[in-house]
Parts: sequence; structure tokens; C-alpha cells
Amino acid sequence: MTKADLANEVHKENGLSKKESSDVVELILDTMKKTLAEGETVKIAGFGTFLVRKKGARKGRNLQTGEEIPIEARKVVTFKPSHQFKSMVESLPF
Repeated sequence: MTKADLANEVHKENGLSKKESSDVVELILDTMKKTLAEGETVKIAGFGTFLVRKKGARKGRNLQTGEEIPIEARKVVTFKPSHQFKSMVESLPF
């Protein structure tokens, strides 16, 4: 699903114009990005939690040469789905 698909769903469900729907989706995503960039957590009830984690420096290995290489400390965004969301996904047939 793309941002355009999300905007189309908002348009269909709420009767907003396509431009307004696109603006709403963009505003929500921008707000989430800014919040995460500040190191804060984004919790969406019934969906899950986005949070920023710090990963420490570690040693890695180049698989082709076997050479050991340092991997610097960094921040990563992780997502933890809510129990409701997990249950919904687990009940889907494959």
C-alpha cells in the first residue's frame, strides 16, 4: 500500500476531496517522522508502537573476504504491533 492508496481510502471513507485526503495523510506521516526524529515514541491504539532504539557499536564481518569490520553505533526505528493487530494478522489465511 502506498501513500496514494492511503489517501484514496481516506477519500472514500470520509468524503474529503482527494487533495484534502492527500494532505491529511501527508500531515500524519510528517508528524510521525518529526516525533520519531526527536526520539519520542509514537503509539497508535489498536495498531502498534513506533520507537527509536539505540544500537551500540559492534564488530561485523565481510562475508566475501572474512575481514572484520567495525559497525558504528546508530539509531533505528522499530515497530511493535499491538495485540489486536497481531491477532488480526495471525488469523489471516495464506
